[in-house]
Amino acid sequence: MHVPEQHDSGEPNAEQQPVRSHEIIVIGTSAGGLEALKRLVQKLPIDLPASVFVVQHVGPSARGMLPTILGRLSQLPVISPSGYLPITRGTIYVAPPDRHMLVRRDKVCVVRGPKENRHRPAIDPMFRSAAWAYGPQVVGVILTGLLDDGASGLWAVKTCGGVTVVQDPDDAQFPDMPINVLRTVDVDYRLSLEEIAGQLIRLASQPVRRNGPINPAAKSRIESELVVRPRSIDEMAGMGRLSAFTCPACHGAMWELQEDDLLRYRCHTGHSYSLQTLLSEQSDEIETAVYAAMRALEEKAATLTRLAGQVQGISVSEKSRLERQARELESSADIIRNLFAQKA
Repeated sequence: MHVPEQHDSGEPNAEQQPVRSHEIIVIGTSAGGLEALKRLVQKLPIDLPASVFVVQHVGPSARGMLPTILGRLSQLPVISPSGYLPITRGTIYVAPPDRHMLVRRDKVCVVRGPKENRHRPAIDPMFRSAAWAYGPQVVGVILTGLLDDGASGLWAVKTCGGVTVVQDPDDAQFPDMPINVLRTVDVDYRLSLEEIAGQLIRLASQPVRRNGPINPAAKSRIESELVVRPRSIDEMAGMGRLSAFTCPACHGAMWELQEDDLLRYRCHTGHSYSLQTLLSEQSDEIETAVYAAMRALEEKAATLTRLAGQVQGISVSEKSRLERQARELESSADIIRNLFAQKA
């Protein structure tokens, strides 16, 4: 599906400069992403006039084999950067495990930073940083994945004048991420995986169109900086309104950020949650708390039972009281266990 692009010639964070082609391609994926990336990179030509940046959700203890795997299939060099590295055209950069990858003007930056949407690396911070640094020269791509990391980042790409591409949900192994993007962002291209590579090649070879003004969001710059350093509470107040929720990670106050139809939450230390991710995190917290309560009930019941049977000289009435309390606690633990079994 092709939708006419609306681009501008300027950069949101710098003086107006001559705009070249769409030379920055940012790609985000999660579940199912390995196979999707393997199929995509092998179709990119050796003379691609763009730099490609990839974030796939991986655990902090992952071995970081993705660059090696993709490098076996790609005609382009594939590297996992560290620190600050100059950007080289015709190179694929892959975010390393447990690090965010940010795109600065002429540099790629790798930092630890707070998790976003429960992930590090996360898609949103890379997309936002690229959008602010390169504006209309950016192409943002969301592939297969769960939940909705990437929706806010692709929104930033769109509002800073870049081109937005999403894998058709019917073509994605895990359609959640593409579906959530389509719900919240007016994307330029909705394509199958087989079509995306060809479209990226065409966009990388085309000059950016100058069809009107863009509307860059200043908070894209602020949020890009949040990955590197926390903001003051006063600064956060300028980005959104204080919410009733606390951050699941650090238990600090969170601010509600509204981006068109997209609602998000962020604390001043840098943790960020989409509404779906926040709900998932709260569910995990509830489950942890309930199991902790069940464990405490069972342990106290066992202690009371042992006390009733082992204390010398205890009266019959006292022994009966302790055993009754133990049974009540065991009954309460059973109620919790049965409730959880019904929800499973």
